[in-house]
Amino acid sequence: MKMVRLLSATFITFIIVCVQFYQTSYAKADLQYLCPPSSCGNIANISYPFRLITDPPNCGDIRYNLSCENNLTLLNTYSGKYHVQAINYNNYTIRLVDPNIKRGNCSSLPLYSLTDYNFLYEFNFSYFSLIRIQSGNHLEVYEPSRTITFLNCENVAKSPLYIPTSSCNVSDFSGSKGHSYVMLGKINDYELENSCRIEQMARMPWLQATEDENISYIDIHHQLAYGFELSWMSVYAKDHQNPLACYADEYNMIQCPFYNTDFWTMIVYEIQGFLVKFQYTVLLWTTGKIILGIPCVIAFLIYKWRKRHLSMYNIIEEFLQANTNLMPIRYSYSEIKIMTKRFKHKLGEGGYGSVYKGKLRSGRLVAVKMLGKSKANGQEFINEVATIGRIHHVNVVQLVGFCVERSKRALVYEFMPKGSLDKHIFSQEGINSLDCKKMCEISFGVACGIEYLHQGCNMQILHFDIKPHNILLDENFIPKVSDFGLAQLYPLDKSIVSLTAARGTMGYIAPELFYKNIGGISYKADVYSYGMLLMEMASRRKNLNAVAEHTSQIYFPSWIYDQLNKGKGLEIVDATEEESRLRKKMIIVALWCIQMKPSDRPSMNKVREMLEAEVESLQIPPKPFLCPQEKPLKDAGEKSNWQCLSTPSKTEDSKSKL
Repeated sequence: MKMVRLLSATFITFIIVCVQFYQTSYAKADLQYLCPPSSCGNIANISYPFRLITDPPNCGDIRYNLSCENNLTLLNTYSGKYHVQAINYNNYTIRLVDPNIKRGNCSSLPLYSLTDYNFLYEFNFSYFSLIRIQSGNHLEVYEPSRTITFLNCENVAKSPLYIPTSSCNVSDFSGSKGHSYVMLGKINDYELENSCRIEQMARMPWLQATEDENISYIDIHHQLAYGFELSWMSVYAKDHQNPLACYADEYNMIQCPFYNTDFWTMIVYEIQGFLVKFQYTVLLWTTGKIILGIPCVIAFLIYKWRKRHLSMYNIIEEFLQANTNLMPIRYSYSEIKIMTKRFKHKLGEGGYGSVYKGKLRSGRLVAVKMLGKSKANGQEFINEVATIGRIHHVNVVQLVGFCVERSKRALVYEFMPKGSLDKHIFSQEGINSLDCKKMCEISFGVACGIEYLHQGCNMQILHFDIKPHNILLDENFIPKVSDFGLAQLYPLDKSIVSLTAARGTMGYIAPELFYKNIGGISYKADVYSYGMLLMEMASRRKNLNAVAEHTSQIYFPSWIYDQLNKGKGLEIVDATEEESRLRKKMIIVALWCIQMKPSDRPSMNKVREMLEAEVESLQIPPKPFLCPQEKPLKDAGEKSNWQCLSTPSKTEDSKSKL
């Protein structure tokens, strides 16, 4: 009975808090909606959720800021500025047009390349919108715009899907010679002809079904100048946790309960009336119950916390009992505290926890990683022990031991006095501690380590997080592959593996982990990551440089490829001829490794052979990148953020070479 009363008191208190929160939120929303509309140029109805940056702070939603420049309404994004053509508050859409598209000038090309994710994360915009059915609250999903793909082909294309742009004298985005085409819709891998490459992607309104058959590029450009629509209303599935969101019913119709505002207002008024009559009585009656209820809630939370950590501990213990042949030593937590002198010397902090310097009783120095809160039931701990706990290789960091005691988990590695490779690659100008020859030796050692993971064990180990931070150096600058928290074990005869989600670090993740139509996930994902690492080692700079003088230099792999094709190389002050040859070799090997399609990349065994070969014997691979045409950054606007995208390249020469 006491528990029932406690739950009743808690429920009533919860109702009070919810109503007060609703009133506060409702009042705030009223202030946003009551602001008078703003205007700029031909856009005269700028109101919630949109606002001009000059509007009062309480007007509109700051996530949907618009600016007014020279009587033009602009939406500012990380990728650039788009002209706002219209805002439709009936179907919750905003129509945008690329600033480089000129009406009446069909030779003008889009300035920005669009993908499905350009507006999703920054503004929560969607390419899908809602249309009201008759006069009710039922709405239906539709897509007001479609993707179009610009292509350039060395030879005349044969596909009937390719629409030539010759009627408008359209030049190539990158300035190279060839035949320009446009294709309606997204392009599949099998639809890309051998001599063609993707230049740009854009959005345009849908045409009538009959118009698609005889459409010309002039018609397409007219639609580009009209603009494409985005929706700021999110549409959810019926079982979504938010009960006030739109949902799709069994007839594939969209229903939005929050349109029926009268119903919810009535409920709130009823609750408010009840609270006015009984507010003081309820507060006095519940105060004592809450005081007694707080210890119960705390006890329940402690129980849930202990249950979660005990469950994770049991999973790890079951794994260790099933793998009694592991080489690492199991330490107690008290031994961990002794060897680290109670965690006195902190070396750094990674994604899974903090790393401390320690010393074993034998005098050997070690690095102790204390794993933090687990988001995967201790899976990162199991991954580390299951992979490097089984192997020993000169270019793979050695796992000396581990500790598992309830919620305490630690991994003990051999100590690497020279730290991680990124500190030596991206060191300040003029104090580089490693010369080009040593960098080349390190890259070869890393390749040997990864090759061993792929082929040297009775199981295939895929690392999935090769990057400079995860390459450690011992006192002789011998590289060691480390951090196996994302690694996976697979049979040697399994060429294609399955993953539930992409894993790794942005900038080093292979494209097939995002785009399944490129090819299956395999050991070639590690080859791609190694290629990005090798490119940074050769150039001593990040592959993405937002402060480059020209847009073509922002994405270094694309820029250096063009330099090599022109017979030039990477200009390094005071570099000897031998250093230039080594850098060129590393760059050529890296370009092979970062080919878009996994089948075009070499194996790590082949990579090792290429690093041992003379640079004259290496063939320059096909260009695997897509970048905007070269243009000074000052012409692109302050907020321009060019993105270089990989595109498939099909050549028989590349396959036969490897």
